[in-house]
Amino acid sequence: MNIPGIVGKGDLVISDEYNHASLILGMRMSGASVKVFKHNNMKNLERVLRSAIINGYPRTRRPWKKVWIVVEAVYSMEGSIVKLPEIIALKKKYKAYLYLDEAHSIGAVGPHGKGVVDYFGLNPKDVDIMMGTFTKSFGSCGGYIAGSKDLIDRIKKTSHGWYYATSMSPPVAQQIISTIRIILGKDFSGEGERRMRRLLANSRYFRQRLKQEGFIIGGDDDSPVVPLMLYSPAKVPGFVRIMTSLGVATVGVGFPATRLSESRARFCCSAAHTKEMLDETIAATLVTGQFLGLKYSRIPKSQERVSYEYTEGDL
Repeated sequence: MNIPGIVGKGDLVISDEYNHASLILGMRMSGASVKVFKHNNMKNLERVLRSAIINGYPRTRRPWKKVWIVVEAVYSMEGSIVKLPEIIALKKKYKAYLYLDEAHSIGAVGPHGKGVVDYFGLNPKDVDIMMGTFTKSFGSCGGYIAGSKDLIDRIKKTSHGWYYATSMSPPVAQQIISTIRIILGKDFSGEGERRMRRLLANSRYFRQRLKQEGFIIGGDDDSPVVPLMLYSPAKVPGFVRIMTSLGVATVGVGFPATRLSESRARFCCSAAHTKEMLDETIAATLVTGQFLGLKYSRIPKSQERVSYEYTEGDL
């Protein structure tokens, strides 16, 4: 609901092909022209950027009013982490603007839990708009959008998401404030950093163990979102039901959230998970996978004799 308040007719939005449906809806509602680049492919992004700037607006060839690059920090269905340093470099080179959706990274990625900008050690001022939700890492509801004062003042005047939103209740607001203070280490000294280390260890351990068992797992090792590829849409309900019967709650994802041929189950790791919980989940996944015939890949020779250790190592 905020994107139409930022861009409009005469503007160009360049979007990653795997952006969330809510971002895509906002782009369509805005009236801006939209071009898509291949997922996390920086060469393709630069090609699209260069072509769009050279050719300008269709038919008239006039320059675009603004060019925005819209990406997610951690892609909700892919589990991959955006290549933010390269995107910021391209943004500066071609004088574009950057919109970053941090729904799955804020409070979950980076040594201080501040999201993907913290993960790469970049300057937040290089990102024009940072947007996220309070429903995941914060365990509350609502969300935020951050940018320069002028930009936020414009959003307040033009966004339907601002006009028609309701105020947060005091308990909801306090939950968010308390979580932020824990993440920043202002309350329960060291607890926020300890949880970040635990989440990182859980994500790496769970992902690598599933890979070693032969499952096809998407995304980056440091991402808490772990997609297990099922491919066939017919296997999604069976996978979810069998896992539920074995005491594991998981999410089945299919079209239109993914391509028809790329159905999957999505696991989300938490700092609250113990190694025993992860091992139980892996055992249940093996039982379900054998029943549905999900073991598509062989263990690489380099991994055959490797036992992945569960350690809360350095971030």
